[in-house]
Amino acid sequence: MTAGTSALLADGDMVTVRRLRAEDFDAVLNLHQRLDERDRYLRFFTAHPGRLDLLSRLAIEGTGIGAFRGDDLIGIAHYRPSSGDDAAEVALVVDRAVQAHGVGTLLLEHLVSLALAQGIHRFIALVLAENSRMIKVFSDLGLPCVIGRGGPELDVEIELGEPNRYLERIEERERLADVASLRTVLAPASVAVVGAGRRDDSVGRAILRNLLDAGYTGVAHAVNPNATEILGVPCAPSVSSLDASVELAVVCVPAESVPGVVEDCGRAGVRSIVLVTAGLTATPLEHRVRELVARYGIRLVGPNCFGVVNSAPATRLDTTFARRAARRGRIGVVTQSGGFGIALMDALAGLGLGLSTLVSAGDKYDVSGNDLLRWWRGDGETDIAVLYLESFGNPRKFSRLARALAREKPVVAIRGASAPAAQRAAAAHTAARAVPAATKLALFGQAGVLVVDTVTEVLGLLAALSWQPLPSGSRVVVVSNAGGAAVLGAEACVRNGLVLPELSRKTQDTLRRLLPEHASVGNPLDTSAAITADTFASCVTEVLADEGVDAVIAAGVPTGVGDPLAGLVAAPESKTVLAVRLGQLASVAPHRGIPCYADVEEAAAVMAKLSERTRWLEAGEGGLPDLTGIDLATATRLVGAYLSAHPSGGWLSRKDGEDLLGCFGIRVTRRRFGDRELLVRGQSDDVFGPVVVLGLGGIDGALLDDGSTGLGPLSTDDAEALIDSLRASKALFGGNSALDRSALAALLLRTDRIMELVPEVVDVHLDPVFVSAEGATAGAVRVLVRPRPWADHYLRRL
Repeated sequence: MTAGTSALLADGDMVTVRRLRAEDFDAVLNLHQRLDERDRYLRFFTAHPGRLDLLSRLAIEGTGIGAFRGDDLIGIAHYRPSSGDDAAEVALVVDRAVQAHGVGTLLLEHLVSLALAQGIHRFIALVLAENSRMIKVFSDLGLPCVIGRGGPELDVEIELGEPNRYLERIEERERLADVASLRTVLAPASVAVVGAGRRDDSVGRAILRNLLDAGYTGVAHAVNPNATEILGVPCAPSVSSLDASVELAVVCVPAESVPGVVEDCGRAGVRSIVLVTAGLTATPLEHRVRELVARYGIRLVGPNCFGVVNSAPATRLDTTFARRAARRGRIGVVTQSGGFGIALMDALAGLGLGLSTLVSAGDKYDVSGNDLLRWWRGDGETDIAVLYLESFGNPRKFSRLARALAREKPVVAIRGASAPAAQRAAAAHTAARAVPAATKLALFGQAGVLVVDTVTEVLGLLAALSWQPLPSGSRVVVVSNAGGAAVLGAEACVRNGLVLPELSRKTQDTLRRLLPEHASVGNPLDTSAAITADTFASCVTEVLADEGVDAVIAAGVPTGVGDPLAGLVAAPESKTVLAVRLGQLASVAPHRGIPCYADVEEAAAVMAKLSERTRWLEAGEGGLPDLTGIDLATATRLVGAYLSAHPSGGWLSRKDGEDLLGCFGIRVTRRRFGDRELLVRGQSDDVFGPVVVLGLGGIDGALLDDGSTGLGPLSTDDAEALIDSLRASKALFGGNSALDRSALAALLLRTDRIMELVPEVVDVHLDPVFVSAEGATAGAVRVLVRPRPWADHYLRRL
């Protein structure tokens, strides 16, 4: 925190929070001197405190942090540790001009994080009973707070830590502040296009044209020192020379001109910038731009992006340089690939679907996928969220935010770069850090995000999510007028993990009365080719009425008799229906409220994704289990003793490794023959946190590449999903298997808990893990420890 970090206040304004230094003395003294008599009385218990210079020096010499707006100090919080205790006395003061904007709460959150890193676990404070505002700040923080009663001065005691309630309060405060700050990005009252060009082929001119064609409801400005007007919009030579204020500036000037434009915007009071220009990252220009937006408190989209969209009727904003203005719809998109965003815009328009919002994040200096997850959660214009992200700045926050949004709205992600060559391309494209494919999939899967690989796949899934209800399960019947299509459809369903149920006797009897004698009444249902569209539709209706059926894939081939799909119509409150018209040119097309695909494989893959979402929603939150028998004190002493003797870290001895596992209730046994051998490995990633891998062990592990990955902290459901994700899971634990599945799940949870509670443990390798009817134990263990500073992944910061 020495260099400072940008964070948002409740109203969306940006401040810099950093440790106080000796050179801040004059600023601290000035803040104390600016307090009126009432605030001085509440802070110092007297309206006329003596030696303000001494009190200011104490704030700096203790552990103190300040909130700065530009160069102005607007609030401070500091503590002094109590002697011989893990407690500290805390004090807080905020400039009256910004009180009730969340400055005090933000400072306390950062002070809590700093205290925990220094081994402080309790704050104490003395507050006047009449200081109701300060009492509310303490009590609303979200941490256990005890306030003494019975006199003019109240004792306040706050227990620090990371209970779920505190994290929830932090996240809610951050969500409200973030949404408030994004208003000037996605719903600005005024926009200036800086670099609007006179040539028809210029990016700036295309952006201004789309802004006007979208029917933007605010005030549009053009900035170009070499023109008086563009597309009918008067031009000014700079943002600061405009007669009116500007909330959002869209900047598309040469890279070397960007810092000057950003500084001009800052001086003019611009709140947000969409930086279209590329070529800044990994150059001195990047540092200068980051410095300027932090100094002036500007939210930044990009650089190297293609704009933002908000099609809400009250805004109608389009600052992209796409071929045409975006079509209005209910789908929100955040993308680090401009090409993907443009392709998706065009493809959705061809289906009659459109965008609610789109943010092209580019190199993602500031506004990211996490920001949009917060925006969409409260946005009544968005029904589905789509993500194309090549990097993750804060995966732990992403997981919590995506999980919360996915409980309310479907979230779809493009898998992105996984092969080494693709990851190198992503790094060159947006400076993205390479993320292992298994880790990214685990992040998405645990958060309830549906993953696809191509624009074609995402389009097919969005069509189904937009037009059809979710299936209540995975039982699917394939209905077709062509035997080959019926067989291929059934195979595709099985390949995608769907279940092909038998039709009830009643349904079969009804179908036989509807169909020719040579029709094949089963699953798949081959109606034969010589039937009318009405008969085909009646068959689908009868199958959907079967209580043992969750969904239907209706595959048709037009014949001389007619198009069998012509009679299909989406029915409200009905079960899920996906159609397939073999030979159709478009990969997916609308058909009377039903998505119609060109191939049964694609329809089956989409149906599997819909079923996956149903299962995830039914699984519930899956909170962290309360694991008994953990001796954290002994584990911490054991690791601390090793690091004292080996400051740079290293591998624990076999005995110490086994003792550490014992502290977490994991048994280590000698080699046992006849048990099933697996392997479990936990590794702590600097960005993603604990990563737990389950795989086959022994000869099977050497021959078969079968493993699954989960991200900590693991819930009970996450551990079960790790087991289910093994391709060999059904063979190992299905049917009449005697293997103790629950014991394996418990071992996975305890391995994860080691790294969660003892962050110095960076690698736990259990190979083999013996699983039998009697339980699960480790056959051998290797543990790597390294010194690691305490890190707060949930602190409010940009």
